[in-house]
Amino acid sequence: MLTVLKPGLLTTVQDLGRFGYQKFGVVVGGALDRFAARVANAIVGNDDNAAVLEMAQLGPELRFERDTLIAWGGAEFDARLGGEPLPADRAVAVRAGETIAFGAARAGVRAWLAVAGGIDVPLVLGSRTTYRRGGFGGFEGRPLRAGDRLRCGDESEWAARYRSTAPRFSAWSVRPHTLGKPAPAGVVRALRGPEWEWFGAEAHREFFASEWRATKDADRMGVRLAGPALPQRESREMISEGVADGVVQVPAGGAPIVLLASRQTVGGYPRIAAVATVDIGRVAQLAPGRSIRFQEIAVAEAHVLYLARERDLNRVRTGLVRLAG
Repeated sequence: MLTVLKPGLLTTVQDLGRFGYQKFGVVVGGALDRFAARVANAIVGNDDNAAVLEMAQLGPELRFERDTLIAWGGAEFDARLGGEPLPADRAVAVRAGETIAFGAARAGVRAWLAVAGGIDVPLVLGSRTTYRRGGFGGFEGRPLRAGDRLRCGDESEWAARYRSTAPRFSAWSVRPHTLGKPAPAGVVRALRGPEWEWFGAEAHREFFASEWRATKDADRMGVRLAGPALPQRESREMISEGVADGVVQVPAGGAPIVLLASRQTVGGYPRIAAVATVDIGRVAQLAPGRSIRFQEIAVAEAHVLYLARERDLNRVRTGLVRLAG
């Protein structure tokens, strides 16, 4: 059990998403950086899909009612356990009655907090993820408020063994952005989209050559980017089709929008590109005013990058099992 003393700006319960219901208009949702959430869960011995807390811009203050193991990662927050700094990307043993507090994000936007056993909220359509606009899932279908009390599931045998013998803060860390084959800072790898040929040579060149700045028009659905306009070769109407995480749509004004986990289930704007799965987390961390550049890759390379990161995560899991004997 944990008690919310301060909720932060937008703290919600998320897992990896609600799959299988897009045909009914129900969004997938889930952690905006699923890989970061998976790594935090691995550090505390949880399954990939255990529910975590996602915080945005200003984090919460929480009191734990039992001894447990936690890990957090993502954006750079000023995090404290009591009066001590609370390091990211590490296993941390928290004692009953202790509090952790997150201040404002110093770099990036969002972070994810995993608790051994996961956040135990009811399954709705097979998921614990919060669908805020629909008003269901997570904790009462809404962001957390002061006074909320959240149950935590039973910790794994690994977590119990590790917590009983481990130091307060693990000497080791697992940083998601170091796994696989990361791109240079500020670079987001992307593939040509289904409607790539709807755009002319200038738009093609501008998309991959220009610097794109995140605007304030951003939320869990997506991020609108500012930069050169991307006009179509000729005005064309598109029948709405399904969209996925990382799809880059271009509305009539020519300013691209990168879709994220809580995107709509279908879209009617042409899709000039799609962000590679391994780099979607970079888009989720874009604060207004921050810039990125797109680097073109092929589908085969996107597959290679994804598999390389998965192999590294599997190696991490193998190493963690050995730590607790």
